[in-house]
Amino acid sequence: MQSPALRHVPLRPSDLAKRKQAGLAISVLTAWDALSGAVVAEAGADAVLVGDSLAMVVLGHATTLPVTLDEMLHHTRAVGRGVTAVCGPEQQPLLITDLPFLSYQCNPDEAVAAAGRVLKETPAAAVKLEGAEPETLAVINRMVRSGIPVMGHIGLTPQSVHRLGYRRQGTDPASQERLCRQAHALADAGCFALVLEHVPDALADRLRRELELPLIGIGAGTSCDGQVRVTADLLGLTPQQPPFSPPLLQGRQLAVQALQRWIAEQRHPTTPAAGAAPHCSAPDPLDR
Repeated sequence: MQSPALRHVPLRPSDLAKRKQAGLAISVLTAWDALSGAVVAEAGADAVLVGDSLAMVVLGHATTLPVTLDEMLHHTRAVGRGVTAVCGPEQQPLLITDLPFLSYQCNPDEAVAAAGRVLKETPAAAVKLEGAEPETLAVINRMVRSGIPVMGHIGLTPQSVHRLGYRRQGTDPASQERLCRQAHALADAGCFALVLEHVPDALADRLRRELELPLIGIGAGTSCDGQVRVTADLLGLTPQQPPFSPPLLQGRQLAVQALQRWIAEQRHPTTPAAGAAPHCSAPDPLDR
């Protein structure tokens, strides 16, 4: 993993393909505000995804569906400020923003306008779309021809939760062939990279070898060109982690315990022992 300090220019969408050609692993982490953006950038992520998972992680929704385009723009700007504070304007990782549900499925003109707002109103350099239906492919092709870099996403697609659920995809030969056709269609439409979520390892390995564009896996085994994870899952901050993303530490538990200790100290302050010398603190500079 390349440290931000080693970069001399911002990472661009086309640079991910160069990393694949060079055999370099690609690391992608999500962020949702200035604090998380600074943390993942300082950690050295190659790309930072402002995912619509923030609907659940930050906004408390049960699915990703309720988050709006304006909310995604708001959070992307915040993430951009955090990234820039750590990396500086010329050493930033690639910043990608999810287009939320119904911002690109209804009308091609509105879809291109939504993606254009991301690039015009935030520091993001690319957008991510879920699915590979004919209508989506046509929208992606038009976005790419308009100069908007697009990352694709197939397999488990959270915006289709009411149709597909959160089940593993591509578990039978017919669905695997369908996913392969979709992956190639997304490549032909001009996507610069493809997220493949919660599918068998063998399918991911096949697609990695067949596709020239980088394959970014999540719950798709270790043979992909890179991996993407929801940062809150890795830090153990969410109540439940998906089976393919075990926490690296129990962050929620550690935070609660630390705050409980602080609260207990406020409620039961330590009483100085009898005869102990009084504590002399430095004068408060605001006490005039």
